[in-house]
Amino acid sequence: MSKLHIKQTGTSGRVINVTPENAGWKYVGFDLYKLKPGERAAEATGTEEVCLVFVTGKGKVTAGRDDFGVVGSRMSVFDGLPASVYIPAGSDWSVTAETEVELAVCKAPGEGGTLPARVIPNEWLSQETRGKGNNIRHVTNILPENRPAESLLVVEVITPAGNTSSYPPHKHDQDDLPNESFLEETYYHRINPPQGFAFQRVYTDDRSLDEAMAVEDGDVTLVPKGYHPCATVHGYDLYYLNVMAGPKRTWKFHNAKEHEWLLK
Repeated sequence: MSKLHIKQTGTSGRVINVTPENAGWKYVGFDLYKLKPGERAAEATGTEEVCLVFVTGKGKVTAGRDDFGVVGSRMSVFDGLPASVYIPAGSDWSVTAETEVELAVCKAPGEGGTLPARVIPNEWLSQETRGKGNNIRHVTNILPENRPAESLLVVEVITPAGNTSSYPPHKHDQDDLPNESFLEETYYHRINPPQGFAFQRVYTDDRSLDEAMAVEDGDVTLVPKGYHPCATVHGYDLYYLNVMAGPKRTWKFHNAKEHEWLLK
């Protein structure tokens, strides 16, 4: 299996653990917890800021001295808006599950933790549909660059069955603003119905990196550099949660020249 393709390690507790150290990069961390009612997950943020995303389910959230009560509502990623909580560096958090919970813990450098912890309100979740034809996908911005954070960019995307996404192929691996920003990225994939599969390719212009992966429900893929298009097959919708971070908190991408004609 590709080093860019990560499978869950169990069915409960922390089942995904991506760190800068084990990913071989500098900025992005990503954990996934699966909790049964009454179970608890908790961490100290240290030097990282965190965005907790209730992928599914609901639970009681505390962050430092703040008690946010019960957060979350949807029981499927394909039905409803995500519930999320931002937590600065130098703090701690806990989640106690009220229902079965799938909790994504998105991490990046926190630069001193000057921002307050907060539940991200629904009115901040900008939504848009991108593309046309069988390149349509539905985007929900959870923590975009126009909302307060130090490093994190967090977004989720639903790609209808038979469609492509993150396409035409684009990359963001050069610190060359205003043309392109350097951002590491993780994809957390869910598929409906869950027995399905999708494909993701991660590749560079010179093909020094060129990996094609068949992703299944619950898989994580890493994008350290290069282009990274996805495609889902007939009959199966694809959801993914993206976490991005780099030296500057902005998303500026470069399209693959040979495929730009698709945008015309």
